[in-house]
Amino acid sequence: MAEQLEAVSEIEQVRGEMEKPAKNQPAKDIIGFGKKMNVAMNIMLAFLALICIFPFLYIIVISFSSETSLAANGFQLIPKEWSMEAYEYLWKMKGQLLQSYGITILVTVIGTVCSVAMIALYSYAISRPQFKYRRQFTFIAFFTMLFSGGMVPAYIVMTQFLHLRNSIWAMILPLAMNAFYIMIMRTFFLRSIPEPILEAARIEGAGELRIFLQMVVPLSLPGLATIALFSTLGYWNDWFQASLYIDNPNLVPLQSLLMKIENNLEFMRQNSEIAYTAGAFKSIPQDGAKMAMVVISTLPIAITYPFFQKYFISGLTIGGVKE
Repeated sequence: MAEQLEAVSEIEQVRGEMEKPAKNQPAKDIIGFGKKMNVAMNIMLAFLALICIFPFLYIIVISFSSETSLAANGFQLIPKEWSMEAYEYLWKMKGQLLQSYGITILVTVIGTVCSVAMIALYSYAISRPQFKYRRQFTFIAFFTMLFSGGMVPAYIVMTQFLHLRNSIWAMILPLAMNAFYIMIMRTFFLRSIPEPILEAARIEGAGELRIFLQMVVPLSLPGLATIALFSTLGYWNDWFQASLYIDNPNLVPLQSLLMKIENNLEFMRQNSEIAYTAGAFKSIPQDGAKMAMVVISTLPIAITYPFFQKYFISGLTIGGVKE
C-alpha cells in the first residue's frame, strides 16, 4: 500500500513538472513583440509623429522667411534668407493684438468653465435612473443634434430678446451647450460612476448636489478634462460669433482680428495697382504675415495641451464598453 501511494505521488509530481511552463517561456495568454518588431513599431510611430508635427514646423519656418526669398524661391524648408519682418509687421499693431489676446483668453476661460459646468450637470441628471424625466431631457438634447433653428432665429434671440450685442456673453453663450458632449458625458457617468457608491452617500444623508461635487466630480476628471479641452479649442478658434454680434473694436477677439488682417492683405493683393500707388504693398510681408498669424494663434493652445494630456488620454475611452 505504501509503495502504491509513493508511486502515485511520483506520477503527480512528474505531471506537475510537465505542466509548468519553462522559465524563459512567456505565458500562452500574453502576446508580446520581439525586439525587431519593437524597433519597427517605434520607427513607425516616430514617423507618424513627425508627419503630424511637420506642418506646424513648416509654418514656423515660413513665418521667419523673408518676403523676397518667398517670392523668388517659393516655400522652402530651409529658406535662403531668414527675416523677422512678418513679426515686425504684426508688432506694429501690438496694442490691438494684445487687447484681442486678452478678450480671447477671457472668453475662453469663462466659456470653458460655464460649458463644462452646464454640460456636466445636464448629463449627470439624465444619467441617473432616479431622475423621472431623464428620457424627455435626453430626447431634447439629442433632437438639437439633428435639427436647429438656424442662424436668423439665433441672431434675433441674441440681439432682440437677450440684448447681448457687443457683449462678451454673445461669444460665450452660443457655444456653452453642446449636445454631442452631453451624450459623451452621459455615457461616461453611466459606465464609470458606480451606483452603489452614490447610494451609500444617499443613505448617509448627502444631497444630490453634494454627491455631485464631492464624489462624482473627482471620479470624473478624465471625462471633464476631455470636454474642457474640446470646449477650449472651440472658444479659442471661434471667430464666427464675433463677426455676427461684435461691432465694438475693443471687444474683437484674436481670431476675428486675424481674419480682418488677412482680408486686408488679400484685398491689397487683388488691388495691387492701388496698393503700389499708395506705397504700402511693398512693405508688407504678405505670405510671411499670414504664417506668423497662424503661429501666434496656435502656439498658446500647443503650449497648454501637455497640461491636459494626462487626463485627455484617460478620457479617450469615454463611452467604451466595460464588463
